[in-house]
Amino acid sequence: MATESHDQLRELFRMQQALNARIGVVTEGMSEADQTKWVLNYSRALSQELAELTDSVPWKWWAKYQKFDLQNARVEVVDMLHFLISLAQVLGMSADDVFAAYLKKNQVNLQRQDSGYTLKDADDSRHI
Repeated sequence: MATESHDQLRELFRMQQALNARIGVVTEGMSEADQTKWVLNYSRALSQELAELTDSVPWKWWAKYQKFDLQNARVEVVDMLHFLISLAQVLGMSADDVFAAYLKKNQVNLQRQDSGYTLKDADDSRHI
């Protein structure tokens, strides 16, 4: 099921692994303590980038000075992708793992929509 975008995802993972190693973060073979540390670090970084994305759009309904900054919003999405890939790598996930899990989770989401998603089923994603 290798598609061009699938190969691009693998390349992003390769590039992020190299960048992290250059910074001094080697995700392969991390202890549980280091995994915990880096899951928290990357989760916090993702949160901050999301806040920066939010600040790229005029969300303050009471403020008239704000402008939509499309270019910066795009940069923030890419920043989040850097941290999201790093987080996946800390959890031992490859590009192929993320791709496969995405396909499975997408099916769950489609099934939820088909059923009206009227009942929360905590077990419907356990197979992912």
